[in-house]
Amino acid sequence: MFLPPEDEARANRRERARRRMRAAEAALPALPPGGGRVPRGAVRMVPSRIVLDDRRLRFAVSDNDDAQGPEGPGSEPVWAVNIHGYFAGGGMYWRESANLAERLGWRVVNPSLPGFAGSDPLPWEHVNIREITDQVVRLLDHLGVERTVLLGHSMGGAIAVQFAEAHPDRTLGIVYRDGAATPAWKERHGVLVSLLSPFLPDVAGVLDLLLAAVLDTPDLVIGRRFSSTVRGLWPDARRNIRSMGRTLPVGSMLMAIDMRGEVRRLADRKIPLLPVWGCFDRIVHPATAVEFSQLSHHKILWVPGGHSWMLPRPQGQADVLLHLDRGREFMDAVAARRRALLGLDRSSLGRLAMRVVR
Repeated sequence: MFLPPEDEARANRRERARRRMRAAEAALPALPPGGGRVPRGAVRMVPSRIVLDDRRLRFAVSDNDDAQGPEGPGSEPVWAVNIHGYFAGGGMYWRESANLAERLGWRVVNPSLPGFAGSDPLPWEHVNIREITDQVVRLLDHLGVERTVLLGHSMGGAIAVQFAEAHPDRTLGIVYRDGAATPAWKERHGVLVSLLSPFLPDVAGVLDLLLAAVLDTPDLVIGRRFSSTVRGLWPDARRNIRSMGRTLPVGSMLMAIDMRGEVRRLADRKIPLLPVWGCFDRIVHPATAVEFSQLSHHKILWVPGGHSWMLPRPQGQADVLLHLDRGREFMDAVAARRRALLGLDRSSLGRLAMRVVR
């Protein structure tokens, strides 16, 4: 078959474009566990597990082993722990943590807390906020991590607060995300509560909370990242569904905790704090954000999305820390606290920089 010269030239251009596309696709690395293509050399989360008191604790660590601190080569890297919410697991946050590690240069740890996502549960008599937090502390001890930034989402926010309460000298700062440490979220005021309270006062609040969780779901699945979001969430969700009984004692604990005193002490200890809330959060509703803001004396940073805004938008937290004024202020405060805890004054930093230059 013969083509006119101009058609033949157009066909040749299309064929060359297809070849370039195939070559580019062949050069891409395999998909990470959470889904989505990443550039060559991107940071990944490496799963592992340890045994504490004859119980498995699953976790993952970013593979950027060559990460270094802001002081330069040989300096201790900045570590961060990404603590998940209720009925979740560390794997759900892998995409976000890999993004944080790559863009901020942090080493990031994602634990799956006892009873969640394949980690063995604590005995029911030990299910309390101190014992659960102690599992995170022991994991960091196992990894040799002395100081860390804490990112706590929902239930994870309460654990981050307890960590800072028990170990202030190991806490570089807290990103408190739609957290459940203070009790206002348990006070439900929706239409369902108004309708059912006269007849079923003990059930109305629980049903409203379940409805809020259902209404929050579309935020997880709407958008161009739908397939990678589902791939990132499903493995841990499946494990939690299979062992739902393990998580119920933790749910009962959450309904009972009140950490207003610990939140007040965060402000007294001058621990860097960045409270971030999804503006459409129906689970830990805006009244809880107002309560936390008043107790901690920190303004809330509102971001687009629902209760779990970071799961479908894994780049969102890094964007906040890198590009928003409040995020950059938090990063500066973390850096200053780190220098103080390490005993690095400006003169020692200058001497270190001169040695690196030489």
